[in-house]
Amino acid sequence: MQRTAYTVLNDWTNRTVLLIVRRSSKGRASLCSSRDYSVVPPPRDSTEKEMLDRILRVDHAGEYGANRIYAGQMAVLGRSSTGVLIQEMWDQEKKHLKKFDEILAESRVRPTALLPLWNIAGFLLGASTAVLGKEAAMACTVAVEESISEHYNSQIRTLMEKDPDRYTELLQVIKEFRDDEMEHHDIGLENDAESCHQ
Repeated sequence: MQRTAYTVLNDWTNRTVLLIVRRSSKGRASLCSSRDYSVVPPPRDSTEKEMLDRILRVDHAGEYGANRIYAGQMAVLGRSSTGVLIQEMWDQEKKHLKKFDEILAESRVRPTALLPLWNIAGFLLGASTAVLGKEAAMACTVAVEESISEHYNSQIRTLMEKDPDRYTELLQVIKEFRDDEMEHHDIGLENDAESCHQ
């Protein structure tokens, strides 16, 4: 029953977002190319569809989890001197998540069924490390951003091996977001993440 409700809600959400995206782009049709997609090309076959769906689902889940971690950190450290720094990184993560929400809807890919788990686990991870102090929060940031960057690098290699010209726009998004994640990683290191391990 829960799974059916989730599937119905997810399908409705995807269709609604897709309809909104299509309607909002009609007024700009003359400015756009004749393609029916903005980032992800329509899959040629089921193998390509599985690969693209997996990439998009993993990226969306990673960005969703990062958002929840920063939300947890802000709940604890938001009013501290570190709060401004965390908010800046979180704002970038919000943009990443919004973009992957759009791409999932456009590509008709359902998000991972584990989003409710990421919601709770991500917030708890962010809040619990923040309770331990700025250094622990930054150590968490370093670890998470390193993991997300590794996923992005792996996907970049996969797409480059397959057909870099076909995936130009998707590669551009992934590379930009990977660079943001590495910047967050470096910010964590600059803000005493390593002193947490001593």
